[in-house]
Amino acid sequence: MRISVIGCGYLGAVHASAMAELGHEVVGVDVDERKIAALSAAHPPFFEPGLPEILASATASGRLRFTTDISEADDAEVHFIAVGTPQQAGGGAADLTYVDLAFESLLPHVADGALVVGKSTVPVGTAERLAARLAETAPHAALAWNPEFLREGFAVKDTLEPDRLVYGVDRPESAAVLDRVYRAAIEAGTPRIVTDFATAELVKTAANAFLATKISFINAMADIADATGADVTALADAIGHDARIGRRFLNAGVGFGGGCLPKDIRAFTARAEELGRGKSVAFLKEIDAINLRQRQKVVDLAVEALGGSVFQKRIAVLGVTFKPESDDVRDSPALDVAVHLKGLGADVIATDPEGIENARERHPQLEYTTSTEAALADADLVVLVTEWREYRGLDPVDTARRVANPVVIDGRNVLDRDSWRAAGWTVRGIGRP
Repeated sequence: MRISVIGCGYLGAVHASAMAELGHEVVGVDVDERKIAALSAAHPPFFEPGLPEILASATASGRLRFTTDISEADDAEVHFIAVGTPQQAGGGAADLTYVDLAFESLLPHVADGALVVGKSTVPVGTAERLAARLAETAPHAALAWNPEFLREGFAVKDTLEPDRLVYGVDRPESAAVLDRVYRAAIEAGTPRIVTDFATAELVKTAANAFLATKISFINAMADIADATGADVTALADAIGHDARIGRRFLNAGVGFGGGCLPKDIRAFTARAEELGRGKSVAFLKEIDAINLRQRQKVVDLAVEALGGSVFQKRIAVLGVTFKPESDDVRDSPALDVAVHLKGLGADVIATDPEGIENARERHPQLEYTTSTEAALADADLVVLVTEWREYRGLDPVDTARRVANPVVIDGRNVLDRDSWRAAGWTVRGIGRP
């Protein structure tokens, strides 16, 4: 099919490349000339495993091209809107400026019979509003909402092999068009849910709210474990065997971050309040608060581990991205911890395999290094806050030789405590005795 993708940030670039990899003819459109130039040269402007390979393959084949000229989308049968919906400045609601601008810019280029498909995470009611606007200017076109469920670090796989497809439509013909787009996934047995606009919009926000709740729940249990001497990891293992609960996302630690979960649960709460149903999701405010408290918890552990003050102490912070296999530092708990320790007078040396440049743009006051060994050298304290494979796999004996003081705060509860303690380390985790 002939497809356009409006917005070539994280979501759009991955979606455009994956659609071309599936054999569609795709044009990606964005107003950022530098971004378009990089993508046209098959250089992703962000780190995502697997993306460079499919981007290079798709551009070389001629199935994928990028442009700043939206008129090049004129002949597309399907237009995907994949722009960001950041949190409004000074409030929790989603900022729909980019969605509305992209939609209005696209309207003159929507041909009769074309399908406009929203991929962006939006407040419930957005699709209905945009469908009414589309009917005014392109009455023979249709709108659908097809939320994305990408995990950073696994976005290519999640697009090519999704765990489910959700279509929000107001006519059956729209679902048939999306079936053609996703034919490979459907033939592979991917579950397909066809529903209305509002339900499709709620699926994404409800899923993120549930995941955030699960993470904050186990972090709340970690706080109780700290007070009682219990082990939150053993607790999670035990309750995770209950099929109704499951073990995934029950890992206590420094909490969640990134460009989705935090802003999405705040936007969900704001929209519920607009609908007069704020009490129904009032618990999400506490979920958010628990999550933010975990960052302070790690800082407090660091202060305690160094005898009550981190002033002029050399602290190696391992990780600045919000999760491994990503260079994303948006609302990163790891970067937040590093900044807080710096603010307390610590000599912070932060390292990360992929996120240093993005972190430096946001917090140039920190000292950074790409070398784990350089970060560890003569450290009075090691704080592991992003569970990159290379940090989980550090040899405790060799690492002990590099530092001045063998004390580690395991902010993700991923280290083998027995082997680290056997090597002479003091290991402090979250909710672990």
